[in-house]
Amino acid sequence: MMPRGHARRSGRTLNLPAMFTPRSIKHCRACGSPVRYAVPADDNRERATCTACGTIHYENPLNVVGTVPVWGEQVLLCRRNIEPRYGLWTLPAGFMELGETTAQGAVRETIEEAGARIELQELFTVLNVVRVGQVHLFYRARLQDPHFDPGPETIEARLFAEAEIPWEEIAFRTVKETLVRFFDDRRRGQFGVHTADIG
Repeated sequence: MMPRGHARRSGRTLNLPAMFTPRSIKHCRACGSPVRYAVPADDNRERATCTACGTIHYENPLNVVGTVPVWGEQVLLCRRNIEPRYGLWTLPAGFMELGETTAQGAVRETIEEAGARIELQELFTVLNVVRVGQVHLFYRARLQDPHFDPGPETIEARLFAEAEIPWEEIAFRTVKETLVRFFDDRRRGQFGVHTADIG
C-alpha cells in the first residue's frame, strides 16, 4: 500500500521507496530550461522556478487508492508479481490517475490487480505517508462473486479469513493498518472512517 522511477506499469502499483526525494525537478516542463529552487513572492517555501520563463512547478503528494474487498467473512488479497515487495501480499491498490475520482480509481485498481467485480462501499481509511509524499485511501467493497482473473502485476488473488491473514508477509504498512482497522471494526459491528499518519 513511493519517488517516481520505481518498477510499475503505467503508474498503477502501490510502491514504497525508502524516502520521498524533494527538489527532484531539474528542468522546466514548459520550456525545458533549468530550474532553481527559491521562495517565490507571496509564498512560504522553496519551489522549482524556471530560470528562463519563470514558470513555478509545484511538487504535491500522490494519491494511492484501493479497496478492502470482502466475500462473506473473507478478505481478498493479491500477491505481488512486481518489485518492490515481490511475492508479498497486499490489498488491490495503486496510483490514482488524472481524470478519475478516488472511488473510480479504487474500482479500476481492483479490476486491474485482482480481476474482481465489486460493489464499492464507504471510504474506510485515509493514511498519510509523509516520508514518501503520498496519501493512501482505501474503500470497503463487497465482492459480487468469488471468481478472480488477476492482471500481470499479481501472482495470485486469494480470499483469507482473519485467522489466515499472512501478517508477516503483508507488503506495506498502510495495508496492514487498514486490515487491522477493518477486523477491529467488524468485531465491533460498526465501521467508521479512520485516519492515521504512517511513518
